[in-house]
Amino acid sequence: MQKAQSKMKKYGIIGNPLGHSFSKQYFENKFKQLNIEAEFINFELSNINNITEILNKHKDLKGLCVTIPYKEQIIKYLERISPDAKDIAAVNSIKLEYIDSKLSMTGYNTDYLGFSDSLTDFIGNSKIESALILGTGGASKAVAHSLKKLNINYQFVSRRKSNTLHYDDLTEEIITRNKLIINTTPLGTFPNCNNAPKIKYEYLTKNHFIFDLVYNPSETLFLRKSREQLAKTKNGLEMLHNQAEYSWEIWNI
Repeated sequence: MQKAQSKMKKYGIIGNPLGHSFSKQYFENKFKQLNIEAEFINFELSNINNITEILNKHKDLKGLCVTIPYKEQIIKYLERISPDAKDIAAVNSIKLEYIDSKLSMTGYNTDYLGFSDSLTDFIGNSKIESALILGTGGASKAVAHSLKKLNINYQFVSRRKSNTLHYDDLTEEIITRNKLIINTTPLGTFPNCNNAPKIKYEYLTKNHFIFDLVYNPSETLFLRKSREQLAKTKNGLEMLHNQAEYSWEIWNI
């Protein structure tokens, strides 16, 4: 006879800061909708090494979201990593389970899945051949992985002078040629709403698709300046919903 589970299911998110995160509210609403007795905890870590303390204190954790700045740093703590997350070299979702009484953590990347679904809905049947990815952090790698699978060429744009494009390199010809521009940086996130990537917005047209992974505020300065040039715009809220649903599926397989 199977014993009844005595402990409430527990999930959470690690990152710093977490004031902007939608995850806690999203999953708590999900628990109510599904009539599940569960808890979601924000673990705002000042250092990734503090993850061991969290794991020791909360041995009933079933799943963890991972956000800035730990999507890459968390990998060294994992026993396994999915092929896509390995290619991306960033993890945003962890499944925790005990195998032979020993904790085992498997890392996944659902950001790229959430982005792919949202992007294909955004561009529809439009033919996009090339894109600019603003930023070079963990989120940018997930976006690049998605674009690669969708056969869209891309270039990274960075504030640093490196082997990527610099913002100063974004000429009218480059912006005109790249009909899709994706902001993967946190610029413009609440409460710093007056910040935006330094591109030449006057070169944008009605033929451009501008995607911002930021979702709070719903229209960032980046999106507003793009919309004023008649470009099509979309924020990252749907992507966030999508990736959360993929994480939920993984945690409950």
